[in-house]
Amino acid sequence: MSLETQTTSPPPETWPVLSALDRRILGVLVEKAKTTPDTYPLSLNALATGCNQKSNRDPVMNVEEAEADDGLASLQAKGLVIKITGGRVVRWRHQLYDRWQVNKVELAIIAELLLRGPQTEGELRTHASRMEPIDDLEQLRQALRPLAERKRIVMLGPEGRRGTLIAHGFYTPQELEVLQSQQGRASEASPATPHPASARSDHLAALEADLQQVKREVAELRQLVEELRPRVQ
Repeated sequence: MSLETQTTSPPPETWPVLSALDRRILGVLVEKAKTTPDTYPLSLNALATGCNQKSNRDPVMNVEEAEADDGLASLQAKGLVIKITGGRVVRWRHQLYDRWQVNKVELAIIAELLLRGPQTEGELRTHASRMEPIDDLEQLRQALRPLAERKRIVMLGPEGRRGTLIAHGFYTPQELEVLQSQQGRASEASPATPHPASARSDHLAALEADLQQVKREVAELRQLVEELRPRVQ
């Protein structure tokens, strides 16, 4: 075997398409592992509740436990989740660090895209920061680069252009085509030059988004306390 043959790079890795339910389940498992580790791994009931919650989700879904169970079986067959037995309740955890070879920040970014769909850089930094600290847009961009190279994320418009949406890489080609078309129409409708006060407006919008995020997380914690209260009485 020649040296050239021995050093030939393997073909680019391809990633399987995930259904909307698969994406929601994985996003919830990552989210709860990072934000409420005391309740993780998740029971089937807790997972279905997480799939259906109204905050931090787009779109809002109505997933029955039987549907979540079928989705988990499909994801288990793909090696993306694992069942934890031995306790009173069967629980589930994701295997994404090993399967996707990502770090904590990268996984937080993907999880937010799975939960909320395409987002701008500013939105994504704000949302993903509730799972892992992302200090500024430059840190976000450093995390996005290897994800884009590995097709984990997709830019729906020109990279670096204000308003370009970022999507995860698990859509079907048809879904991506629709999203890119929507991005193109939005870019055409936006003004060619930014408003002089755009930087301040962006800052205020980010602060408002952070405040709303805190409010949602407080509401989630209150709901969790109410759910756990009967178990400890």
